[in-house]
Amino acid sequence: MTTEPTTEQSTSAPAADRPAVPEYEIRVEGHLGDRWEAWFDGLRLVAEEGGTTVIVGPVADQAALHGLLQKLRDLGIPLVSLTQVSPIATTTTRITSTTTTTTTPGPTLRRHEGN
Repeated sequence: MTTEPTTEQSTSAPAADRPAVPEYEIRVEGHLGDRWEAWFDGLRLVAEEGGTTVIVGPVADQAALHGLLQKLRDLGIPLVSLTQVSPIATTTTRITSTTTTTTTPGPTLRRHEGN
């Protein structure tokens, strides 16, 4: 018997059936230049009037969100607000196992009956 994993990607399911990645707006004090985008894993930086910057984009999970907040703290950038804006539908990947069973015929047993 052999078991082989297979991968299926499903994009045909309605968006409501797929898990969502939450999108956040993280508002900080000061204007951060474009060079800071690399520090925030591709999230968009939007400078606003009033001297604040909004860091916007999808954040995979709570651990990633805490990592972003920790990075702001470590850089000494004051946090003004944090808002979850909307989830973004994602494609799901399902891994299943396929089992193949091979049987080999064994010896044929004959019953010998005596007299």
